[in-house]
Amino acid sequence: MAAREFGDTIILVGDEQRIKAELSKHDTAGLTIEVLHASEIITMEDKPSQVVKGKPDSSMHVGIQLVQSKQADAFVTAGNTGGALGVSMLRQVGLGRIKGVKRPALGVIFPTKERPLLIDNGANADCRPEYLLQFGIMGSLYVERVLGIENPRVALISNGEEEGKGNLLIKEAIPLLSASGLNYVGNIEPKEFMAGAADVAVTDGFTGNIMIKMAEAVASHMSATIRDEMMKGLFSALGGVLARSAFRRVRAQFDSSEVGGAPLLGVNGVVVVAHGRSNAYAIKQAVGQARRIAEQAVVEAIASGLEEVGEP
Repeated sequence: MAAREFGDTIILVGDEQRIKAELSKHDTAGLTIEVLHASEIITMEDKPSQVVKGKPDSSMHVGIQLVQSKQADAFVTAGNTGGALGVSMLRQVGLGRIKGVKRPALGVIFPTKERPLLIDNGANADCRPEYLLQFGIMGSLYVERVLGIENPRVALISNGEEEGKGNLLIKEAIPLLSASGLNYVGNIEPKEFMAGAADVAVTDGFTGNIMIKMAEAVASHMSATIRDEMMKGLFSALGGVLARSAFRRVRAQFDSSEVGGAPLLGVNGVVVVAHGRSNAYAIKQAVGQARRIAEQAVVEAIASGLEEVGEP
C-alpha cells in the first residue's frame, strides 16, 4: 500500500523466506520492494537492555543501520518500543542522539479532532525539568514542519491550569518553558488537551503512556457499551442502523490507525514506532509519516533549534 501510494522504495527487513512467501500473495507488479534478511528477532517480551547488544542481527539493528549509513531515509517498526529506542541510541551501529539532546522522546499525534501532539509517550518514565524543555522544543519543531502549524502552542500537562499546581517536576519546568521563546501557553489539564487547547502537550513518559492507554481503554469500553445498548431492543437497533454513518465518522475521528505511529524525536535519524496491534492501513500511515519527517528535515531542524536555545 505504501509503495503504491507514495512511489517510494520500500525495504522489508526480517526473515527473508517468510517475507517473500507473504509478498507472493499480493500484486506487487510495478512496485519497488526490496527484502533484506535479518536472522534474529526482538520479541515484545525481550528486555531492551538484553537485546540491544545481544541480538546484533535483529531486524531493528539491520533496519536502523540502513538509516545510519544513508541507505534508507527512515525506519518504521511496530515492534518492541524499548528495543527500538535502545538500538537507535547506539552510537557505533545505531543513530545516537542529536547533539545536545539529553533524552529522545516519543511524540504521538492524539486521535482527536484537533490532532494535538503528546510528548513524551513512554520513552522516559523519570524526567528532569530540562528534559521537558527539550521535549517542548522538539515537539514544536515537529508540529511546525510536519503538520504545518505556525508558532504552535506548547503546554505542560498538569493537574490544574494554575502555575502553583503540579508536582515538583512541573513547577521547575514552567520557568524553563516560559523563557524558551516557544509559544508556551501554560499548564493544561487532560480535558483541555482533549479539547485542543494546545498543539503540543509536554509531559514525562510515565504520565504520557498512562494517558494514551487510558484513552484507548475508554474508547474501547465506550464503543462496546454503545454496541451492547443498541442491541437491547428493536427501536435501539433501528436507531443504530439510522445513525451508522454518524458513528462511522466519529470512529474515524478517534481511529489511531489514521495517525500511524509515534516519531522518536531526538535520535539522529528518522524512526517511527507504530502500535504493536497496527493493521495494514496503520503501517501504511506510519510510512507516510516517516517520509514527511524526512522530507521536512525535522532531524536537522531539531539540531538547529537546540543549538539556538543552548544548555538549559
